[in-house]
Amino acid sequence: MSETVQHQVLQIIAEQAVLEVEDVRLDATLEDLGIESLGLVESIFAIEEAFDIQVPFNANAPEQSEFDISSVAAIVRAVQILVAQQSA
Repeated sequence: MSETVQHQVLQIIAEQAVLEVEDVRLDATLEDLGIESLGLVESIFAIEEAFDIQVPFNANAPEQSEFDISSVAAIVRAVQILVAQQSA
């Protein structure tokens, strides 16, 4: 399941960055990929819809959010945790 989550998150981020999935590195930041605030919010909405989860994210103060957006890998981990919590 976690590889599927990772792949779906990478697809969503790649779509927002207008990149191929293969070009999205796990150690990249959203800024590295050219995703700014609107793209970030759209990515969060797409992730919520894809996994039927609620992401604890404050678009007005992303640095204060419980949802770690420091890298692509951090986003994948956060989504995996939310999906696991939902399944429990």
